[in-house]
Amino acid sequence: MRIAIFGLGYVGCVSAACLANEGHQVIGVDVNSLKVDMINAGKSPIIEAGVDKLIAEAVAVGKLRATTVAAEAVVSADLSFICVGTPSNENGSLDLQYVHHVAGEIGQALGQQENYHVVAVRSTVLPGTIAKEIIPVLEEASGRRVGVDFGVCSNPEFLRESSAVADFYQPAFTLIGQWDERSGDRVAAVYQNTDAPIVCTDIPTAEMIKYVSNTFHALKITFANEIGNFCKKVGVDSHEVMRVFCMDTKLNISPAYLKPGYAFGGSCLPKDLRALLHRARQEDLDLPVLQAIPRSNELQAKLGVEAVLRTGKKRISILGLSFKAGTDDLRESPLVYLAETLLGKGYDLMIYDQNVSLARLTGANKQYIEKVIPHISSLLCPSLDDVLAHAEVLIVGNRLPEVTELLKRTHGKYIIIDLVHLGDNQIEKNQNYLGICW
Repeated sequence: MRIAIFGLGYVGCVSAACLANEGHQVIGVDVNSLKVDMINAGKSPIIEAGVDKLIAEAVAVGKLRATTVAAEAVVSADLSFICVGTPSNENGSLDLQYVHHVAGEIGQALGQQENYHVVAVRSTVLPGTIAKEIIPVLEEASGRRVGVDFGVCSNPEFLRESSAVADFYQPAFTLIGQWDERSGDRVAAVYQNTDAPIVCTDIPTAEMIKYVSNTFHALKITFANEIGNFCKKVGVDSHEVMRVFCMDTKLNISPAYLKPGYAFGGSCLPKDLRALLHRARQEDLDLPVLQAIPRSNELQAKLGVEAVLRTGKKRISILGLSFKAGTDDLRESPLVYLAETLLGKGYDLMIYDQNVSLARLTGANKQYIEKVIPHISSLLCPSLDDVLAHAEVLIVGNRLPEVTELLKRTHGKYIIIDLVHLGDNQIEKNQNYLGICW
């Protein structure tokens, strides 16, 4: 394929070198003539293992060259990658001046080209940037329409400095946010020899995944550092702790718990986090990330209350009360907090949970519920039909099979507040359906 790469910085250089090495005809574009001259001389403008060799070989066989003239690159290409920087402004916002400039140049060149051309954005931009900032510039400059005369995709990169070449050829996945299938297919063809699955999604999702990845990486580093600081204070080997911690790929290093939903609860997580933070205070140790977890969890729990308040309805039924489906454990369940708060605000409440029976509750679990909501027995109802007959608003607190099947047959009669993500299209297409954070 004939490929133009705009921006010969870190991402652009690595992408150009690797794509040319794959046999594509690549032309790099940059306003910096020094970078252009270095590429044309077979030298790399950046320091990165393996890139010098790839550039030298690609230039030698005529697969890679560079220019400062945007139109020259676009007119001879099937696909343009935008790889320019998106630095921070002083207030933390993105500086998109380079993206706007390049989009304008590509758009002007597209206006003179008859062939279908796809513009793929590898620069890191926030969700909505391509739709609201880049496509309008391309359309205005070219006088053409996206999806008709040219295509657009988001193609975020996941390259780590010092291992970028290996990351390019062996990524976890290749991500393509496509305006349409025609655009996505054009970009996917570039990566047909890459040893990784190609994931096609919509453009805003692809833009967001890049930010989620980098934010999670930052969170992991900070989490490990705070755990290390705690371990040092209490005389524990932090590296041995994290070595064993990472061996658990079922819960610790896995997709477990990485599903947006309601607040956490139960007999372990809140208690153990409190104990660790209390010990940290005793050691005069400041752990800002770990200290923020309880506050964040409280705010998530309050979102459930706020969702009910916004309905303007008074008759509420909660479907599920235990902190997790398949258990009768009510200790520190966020659904108990939800019920308690709504009762305090005067709501007419009824609760269904087939796993919870006051007659069967024992020990700490029974003591907890008697202390928090001593009159819960009057709220529990064993009949799902009765609970539905009572309600104007249904709050889905647990993923209960009988609840999912029944909600499919309600035909929009109720306002449904989903705290667990049922993931059922038939339910979610209801105009009265509301997900807690989706």
